[in-house]
Amino acid sequence: MSRPMKSVITAGISGIIIVVGIYLLTIGVRNIRPRDLPKKDISDVLNLQNGDIIFQTSKSDQSKAIQLATHSKYSHMGIVYETNGAYFVYEAVQPVKLTKLNDWIKRGENSHYVVKRLKNSKELLTNENIKKMKAVGEKFKGKDYDTYFEWSDDKIYCSELVWKIYKEALGIEIGELQELKTFDLTSKAVEAKMRERYGDKIPMDEKVVSPGNMFDSEKLTTIR
Repeated sequence: MSRPMKSVITAGISGIIIVVGIYLLTIGVRNIRPRDLPKKDISDVLNLQNGDIIFQTSKSDQSKAIQLATHSKYSHMGIVYETNGAYFVYEAVQPVKLTKLNDWIKRGENSHYVVKRLKNSKELLTNENIKKMKAVGEKFKGKDYDTYFEWSDDKIYCSELVWKIYKEALGIEIGELQELKTFDLTSKAVEAKMRERYGDKIPMDEKVVSPGNMFDSEKLTTIR
């Protein structure tokens, strides 16, 4: 056999080996099951800090009414805390508690969320101040969710919890307190929810702070 012919055959065999190798590698990748891959917590890919504020659209039966009344997409929120390398959200649900970050995100509509942070967080969210925030939050732990949105400490709703922690621990007001009558109460969904909660005695002068109002605060910057 001539030398040129040997070269052609050798090149052909090499090409076949390469193609077969690529094919086998592809089959192997396809056959990797999800449980074979290393599991990653969502916090591993986020640039989170203690004290960050996280927002989502809740799937609760009152979420739509809150969105309509506040003209905001977001109806639930909490504070992000890190403990022993894991991230949690301190939130007012039933009851006030710490929830694993992954679980909190999955609970929202389409797992969508937004993380915001104080613009001057490097100066304000020190280790000492985070301890103060946690200490203030501890007095609300285990308290029932406030379905009447009253401005007392007996029961707590989500934005009230975050607002009071920042106010009492750091003296910072995130978002403006409003009276219930300043919200848009005209839609049928809102009217129905108001009748369900209050009957004919709607506390129009009650102080309220909404997730939407806090979301729009100029004191915060969006992280994710």
